[in-house]
Amino acid sequence: MKKRKICVLGLGYIGLPTSALLANRGYEIHGVDVMQSVVDIINQGKIHIVEPELDIFVKAAVNSGKLKADTKPDFADIFVIAVPTPFHDGFVPNIDYVLSAAKAITTYIQEGNIIILESTSPVGTTQKIENILKEHGVDTTKIFIAHCPERVLPGHIMRELVQNDRIVGGTTAEATKVTAEFYREFVQGEVFETDDKTAEMAKLTENSFRDTNIAFANELSILCDQFDINVWELIALANRHPRVNILQPGCGVGGHCIAVDPWFIVHAGGESAKLIRTAREVNNYKSEWVIEKIKNVALVFENENGRKAKVACMGLAFKPDIDDLRESPALYITRRLIADGLDILAVEPNIEAFKEFEIVDYKEALEKADIVTFLVAHKEFKNLDVQTKLDFCGVSHK
Repeated sequence: MKKRKICVLGLGYIGLPTSALLANRGYEIHGVDVMQSVVDIINQGKIHIVEPELDIFVKAAVNSGKLKADTKPDFADIFVIAVPTPFHDGFVPNIDYVLSAAKAITTYIQEGNIIILESTSPVGTTQKIENILKEHGVDTTKIFIAHCPERVLPGHIMRELVQNDRIVGGTTAEATKVTAEFYREFVQGEVFETDDKTAEMAKLTENSFRDTNIAFANELSILCDQFDINVWELIALANRHPRVNILQPGCGVGGHCIAVDPWFIVHAGGESAKLIRTAREVNNYKSEWVIEKIKNVALVFENENGRKAKVACMGLAFKPDIDDLRESPALYITRRLIADGLDILAVEPNIEAFKEFEIVDYKEALEKADIVTFLVAHKEFKNLDVQTKLDFCGVSHK
């Protein structure tokens, strides 16, 4: 089969890996991003985000001439929309980037084109894309429109893009079939066919399920602090039951998916989404709870020593060993502590510089800090010889 031309809109944590992977499989990729700096970096064969193996894929793709980045779309056989879908204040879904991307490609669409939405979106977004295309004069009966949500784990994206199962839901049965056939060209996992609304809801359901399980662990950690019980030991013992698998608590939940997607369901489902809403509230509250724990320890230190404590915040990313700060509870906690007047040493080994405050090397932070709080389990932190009393919320007292 002749390899087709693909226009990928959005060259972030999903769009760039997808572009690089497909380019290395022989497809001609025209990548689009609104940031000129991102376009320039990619066209040099370099990357602007941290993801294992991505730099190798991008360099090879650019050097082969199969991947080119630009700030505007181009004619293609397949259009893939992989732009952010954040939310407004009040946790209202914001699909403006998706709708803008749909408008941007209207003059480039031709008969037989496939239009794919990969961005995680509220139910009904794929249909809104079709409506926009119609409004701009596109005959949608002669193209194929579908949703295929990404479901990769940061830190393992290049592998999971190929190995993970995918769900494809078209606005018509034919769109589903044609789009699914495209994914089967490079996906080793199974490709399941459904309709567009079910595909949209499937991704939201996956992340809401995970959010609910994390909320259980986070609430358990708060209760254990109240009862003076070691939550790590408790979870390890409870998990010896053959049908129990409690997750590990943390300082909250971050990332573009788990911290965001449940709100899409809550916004649309209203009072029917009781458990999903409560899980979100528990996980958001956990960050506030950690802030108060750190501030209380710092206050005790100041009262005992007559000076303000230096507090090392170990990690800013939303999960270990990546540079992704989207919806990061660790970054939120660090910002709040700085705003509340604490003397903070901010540590993030995956970021060289940050515009808001200075990033400190983790070894230097350990030497200078009076209080160390481990917010992210980066690999650099795991074998540190910290001679302290470490409690379960990650705050250590020197």
